[in-house]
Amino acid sequence: MRCDLAVIGAGPAGLAAATRAAEAGLAVELFDEQPAPGGQIYRAVESVPAARRALLGPDYAAGAELAAAFRASGAGYRPGALVWNVDSTLDIDFSQGGRSRQCRARALVVATGALERPTPLPGWTLPGVTTAGALQILLKAHGCVPSEGAILAGSGPLLLLLADQLTRAGAPPRAVVETVPRGRLLEAARHLPAALGAPGYLAKGLRMIRALRRAGVPLHRHATDLVIEGREQAEALSFTAGGRRHRIESGLVALHQGVVPNQQVTRLLRCAHRWSDSQRCFLPVLDPWFESSVEKVFVAGDGAGIGGAASAALRGRLAALGVLRRFGALDGAALEQEAGGLRRRLVRDGAVRPLLEALYAPSAQVLAPADETLVCRCEEVTAGQIRQAVRLGCPGPNQAKSFLRCGMGPCQGRMCGLAVTEIIAAERGEVPQTVDYYRIRPPLKPLPLIELASFEAAEDQPGDAPPDAPPDDRDAA
Repeated sequence: MRCDLAVIGAGPAGLAAATRAAEAGLAVELFDEQPAPGGQIYRAVESVPAARRALLGPDYAAGAELAAAFRASGAGYRPGALVWNVDSTLDIDFSQGGRSRQCRARALVVATGALERPTPLPGWTLPGVTTAGALQILLKAHGCVPSEGAILAGSGPLLLLLADQLTRAGAPPRAVVETVPRGRLLEAARHLPAALGAPGYLAKGLRMIRALRRAGVPLHRHATDLVIEGREQAEALSFTAGGRRHRIESGLVALHQGVVPNQQVTRLLRCAHRWSDSQRCFLPVLDPWFESSVEKVFVAGDGAGIGGAASAALRGRLAALGVLRRFGALDGAALEQEAGGLRRRLVRDGAVRPLLEALYAPSAQVLAPADETLVCRCEEVTAGQIRQAVRLGCPGPNQAKSFLRCGMGPCQGRMCGLAVTEIIAAERGEVPQTVDYYRIRPPLKPLPLIELASFEAAEDQPGDAPPDAPPDDRDAA
């Protein structure tokens, strides 16, 4: 199978990129692990009942237009397709329907979105502890809400949004426990003038806070020293706030400390990354067209840096324009005019980001977990063991694999990578950029051996190339 452009991920960025490129006449293939387009933010948007769509709000409903435009664009769509390897020649190995195949692309847009930040704290591996995003998936895709009041703990806009959605669905949380430290709002206030350029975000946040207060949902601010209690499963959350210790009983605790770019594919391709102090994570190094340091590999959406759904769609269209520019498939003046309008909208939509990043920076507890706290869940490695390995000479995450098998489990570091980097950097007195991150190797996710055994390389597949596809400039070179 061959295509001009492969897109990985069918969230707002992937949908927008695939749609724009297909409308320009490129042969596009979009690979999506989910059964229908939408990604996490617009999950099940095409099939969700009207009542649930109203509950989830107009921002969610906006995803239906993106999905409809994609369906009408003529782009190829491969739902339920797990991309497990991409090599330097942009041969994309994927598994779908129980067998593995290969797609040879002339360009690639990585639109794999974001992951929730690892939140290592005492008890976070107990049954009954999940992420806020997992609860939201159940609500969006299946209309499921907790049978008992959940405790939502951490920081970030998603906590308030999920609390508001659960409340309107008739399952208000037992409490919202916010870890934003005292005085952080005053520190973040310097970004308020710029944030007023996107007043809709601020007004929406205030509306959600007022709605939670009217519903009687307790909101505990400035919480520290969070501990999830329980022997066989979660039983309660204890924390310090307002100068005293609190304990709230529940068998369901949802944690959240913001989201970070999913860097597995860009790391696999050895794209350059830089550390962002404001987002406390690594970001791919990109040019104004969202092209990475690896030629013809573009990154769009939250994978390029957290910006939200509206910005993700704008970045997706800009990445598609970058591909068209690479191929000379669009008139230069028209290209610059369209890109200029998208960039202006992107600046306006992103005006609130510095305020949010300063206000909702991850808590000190998850950046520097106590020695006894499990950090690598797959291999059951504690923060103390990582610090001890550093004292024995371990310089970074990749060497921690040799010392402790840290990051070598099925998640390939998704659940521990940033925490391991932060711990090692702090112990060594270095910056995270110097310590760096895990090297990622294929397969990106576990897959059955039978799917590898049935692998079909691109040259073995009949009817590969689109009949009017332009010549592959890699082959010409």
